[in-house]
Parts: sequence; structure tokens; C-alpha cells
Amino acid sequence: MMNMHNNIPIYGVILAGGWGTRFWPLSRSQYPKQVLRLLGSESMLQSTVKRLLPRIPPERLAVVTNASQAELIHQELHRKGWDGVRIWVEPQGRNTAAAVGLAAVTLEEEVREGIMAVFPADHFIRDQASLLRGLDVGANWAQAGCLVTFGIPPTRPETGYGYIKQGAPLDDQGRACRVARFIEKPPLAQAQEFLADGCYSWNSGIFLFRPDVVLDACSRYLPDLCRELDRMRHPENQASLEEIYQRLPSISFDHGILEKAENVVVVPVEMGWNDVGTWEALHDLFPRDGRGNVKEGRVLDQHSQECIFWAQNRLVATIGLENTIVVDTPDATLVCHRDRAQEVKDLVTELHRQQLVESVHHTTVERPWGRYTVTDEGPGFKVKRIVVDSGKKLSLQVHQRRAEHWVVVSGTAQVTVGQELRLVSSNQSVYIPPKTPHRLENPTIEPLQIVEVQTGDYLEEDDIMRLDDDYWHPDKA
Repeated sequence: MMNMHNNIPIYGVILAGGWGTRFWPLSRSQYPKQVLRLLGSESMLQSTVKRLLPRIPPERLAVVTNASQAELIHQELHRKGWDGVRIWVEPQGRNTAAAVGLAAVTLEEEVREGIMAVFPADHFIRDQASLLRGLDVGANWAQAGCLVTFGIPPTRPETGYGYIKQGAPLDDQGRACRVARFIEKPPLAQAQEFLADGCYSWNSGIFLFRPDVVLDACSRYLPDLCRELDRMRHPENQASLEEIYQRLPSISFDHGILEKAENVVVVPVEMGWNDVGTWEALHDLFPRDGRGNVKEGRVLDQHSQECIFWAQNRLVATIGLENTIVVDTPDATLVCHRDRAQEVKDLVTELHRQQLVESVHHTTVERPWGRYTVTDEGPGFKVKRIVVDSGKKLSLQVHQRRAEHWVVVSGTAQVTVGQELRLVSSNQSVYIPPKTPHRLENPTIEPLQIVEVQTGDYLEEDDIMRLDDDYWHPDKA
């Protein structure tokens, strides 16, 4: 029997590169599911980090994300004072095998006596103590050279999860078993058989292993991926991460490695786990009224049953619906049957195909200095309401193709236009011509609110050159 030690150093890697397409319209590509505050005041990413801190200190935690989300991820960590958590930026998404490989190559020199553990950023875990106990069990098997995955004892015949068939037990207590096989999301009849059998677990997506062990498995089962990642070890190859990622295959860690490897161990852990994969998950996680409805926000319902209603700003009024999901945001509304919640992902694919902005960002965008809301736009103009928090300032910047007109609604702004610096008070305005360096600051203790009118032939957010900036950006990581 293996000796159980709790002092094995664990390095945590949190995967935060996706954006939760099945949670549209609340999640967007630039406001992904892991930063949503679905279950309280903390984002899902913040909750993930917080539950790991008793076992893994911030300096041994890292988040893998993509370039378009990295700044937002940094904001979420910074708000909690977790600046010690590292952020590793992928130039583009290449699925979880690439993300795990990047982390393993980055950590292999640092992690000599410990192991690395991989966690999704957007799962819900009710029982933190069981998770931490499972980490200690898994760390021992990982240190012994196994690829370890957490299995969740199923509580229902779920068709939206992958399953693991447990093989022979590896200890007397049944704390770890060999993996007999992995099964993709099964049809209902098969899921019912798995539940009755008692030898199947849900695949949690939580993994533990030594970096050298997982890289050895990568070289064996995904040689193309391993060959490209190996270029990161040799700077003389002069290959940038962008070039490397363009050649990486896109495959999940489960499919690419775990399903093929022989040294895979499953640790069953009952920890109140839910992958919060679709809107349907909220029916299990939220309190329900006497008719089985989940209602969040301004909802007025009459005679509906077994529904999920999520309202943000506006009142949502419903009558006589059954098994229906209604999600209302300021710029988009989703209505679908609960049985078809998985298909929201297909809807988002169509939004992308039609290049609709509602798949990219919300009308209100959070920034390190405050937030802005697009209130109107049309050919040649865009109107924003901008709020700058106390003591904050935007970058000193230049726009090539647009002019900006600022009207101070409340507070006092300190404005730089070219070489001029001046204070602008409520009911006063300022004009910024194209190609002119400018900056907006709030020198007061009260929030600053302005209305900005942009005019020009191109008004997108990428028409910006930052000349001076106090804030974190991916290129500073």
C-alpha cells in the first residue's frame, strides 16, 4: 500500500481559455463564463483560486488563457490581491492538450520534487475539504508516475458529461482505481446503466501528474504537439510562441493522451461538483419556487413550471411556460427549451458566422479604470457612457481614424489634449481631434461620468495606440 504524504508540493494550473458558449448571452468571447458571477459575489475564476489556496499558495498557481481574455483575467486576480498568480498567454486557442503541454514545458524545470494539478476555471465545487483531501491522494499517485484524474460518483443518468469506467482498486480503501476506459457523453439508456452499475464516474476534468510524466506521454501519443512544444526549450530555434501555436494540433487532453495511456488512475471524489456547462445546470444549483422555477433578477411570472428565468436590467414577464429557459441581457435575449440547452453552442456558431457583435462583448465593458456602456451607434458615430473610478486614469493614447467629443455629466475630469492639461467640470465639454494624444483622468474621490461621442470612418476598439499606460497588458506578462 502506498504511503500517504501531505507535503508534496502541488503547482496548480487553471485552464481559462474558453468562453462558455452555452452560457450565451451572458457569456461572450470577450466576457467569458469564468468571469461571470453566477453563484455569488465572486467570479467562477475567483472561486476556483480561493478554494485551492489552503493547499496551493498563489506563487504556485498559474492561469492559462488566450490573448483576447488575458487582461480581463488579470483584472479578476488583481481585484482579490492575487497578483502572485502567474498568467500564461496562448496566442490562440488549441484545446486543452496544448494548454496542458504549454504548462508542463513551462514548469518542468521548476517542479522537480512536486507535481502539477490542472483545474478548469469554471466549475462549481461545494465541498472544499473533500477536494483538498482528494488532491493529497492524487498527488501521491502522480508522484509515483501515474496520470491521475478525479472521478465524480454520478447522482443521476447525466448525458452531458463524459464517464470513466473504474478498473481494479489500487488500495484497500478504494481511494484510487485503475482506469478501464473513458466513455464520451452517452445516450440516456446507457447513462442509466452506468448509474445502476456503480463502477462509473463522471469525468471532472481535474488532472494531476509530474511534468516529465505528462511530457513523456505527449511524446508518445501526440508527437506533433510534443515536437512543437519542444521548440520552446531551445531559443536558438528562433520560433515565436505565435509560430509554434499555428502548427499545434487542436485536440483535448482527454482524447489525445488519457484515453491512450496505460498508467491512468482515477481518484473518486464526492465534493458537490458541477461543471456548470449549460443554463440547465442552474436548475440544480439555485433555489426553486413552489412550481420548480429558478428566478433571478426582475422576473414577474404567472403559472409557469420548471423554468429558468434570468433577468438583468429589464423586467421579464412570463405566463404559462413549461421547461423553458429565458435569459435577458441589455442587447440580447435567449428563449429555449430546457432539453435543448446544449444547442446554445450551435446558436453562437451562427452568431459568429454572421459576424454579430452580440457574440463578442456586452454593451457594458469593465475596464481596470472603470467601465463604459455603448448607448447608441450608427454609420459614422458611436455614443458611450464612461465611468472613471476615483483616482483612476485611462492610458495616454492616440486614435488614427476617429475624433472624440467628451461631455462631463458629473464629477471633474482632468483632461490631456496634445500638450494641454486642464480640468473640465460638469456641463463642460472637450473635443479631441484624430491623431492627437489624449488622456482622461479622475483626480477626485467621486466617480467621474462623461458622455463620449465618437465620429469617423472607423470606430472599433483596435484603433488605439497607447503611449503611456499604468495597467497590465498581455505583452507585459
